[in-house]
Amino acid sequence: MAGTTYQYRIELEWTGKTDLKLVGEKLPAIEAGAPPEFHGREGVWSPEHLFVASLNSCYVLTLLAIAEFSKIELVTLSCSATGKLEKMQGGGFQISEIALKPNVVLANANDLGRMPRIFEKAKENCFVSNSIKSTIKIEPELFHRQTPAAPCPLGNPSE
Repeated sequence: MAGTTYQYRIELEWTGKTDLKLVGEKLPAIEAGAPPEFHGREGVWSPEHLFVASLNSCYVLTLLAIAEFSKIELVTLSCSATGKLEKMQGGGFQISEIALKPNVVLANANDLGRMPRIFEKAKENCFVSNSIKSTIKIEPELFHRQTPAAPCPLGNPSE
């Protein structure tokens, strides 16, 4: 697919003070604006939130694709993300770090050892993480779904 390109057009309308409306073709409108710490109001998506959400959603979708390709069955997947916005010396503000905390439950305990590489491959192949200069930290929580037929492979923790 070398040379393949796609375009994603977003329209932005200023609606007053620090409020914005984002609209994409065939997408619902999103209220956005400055966060309260920059004289905005509560309850709207800020550029900071959207930036972190963009990385989080791209990472998770990439992780899902790699897990499927690797024939790893995920029972559940959620991922929290925290972006650190800081004033840089001699410059303006920058999101300097984003910590992603994927929480994964696997169907098969035999896949536990494969997951660290899957987490790393998802980071390496996420186009958003490849497009930004912020430090990306992956801090996974990985579990195997335990059932009477498939107990925890590490044995009884009370022993």
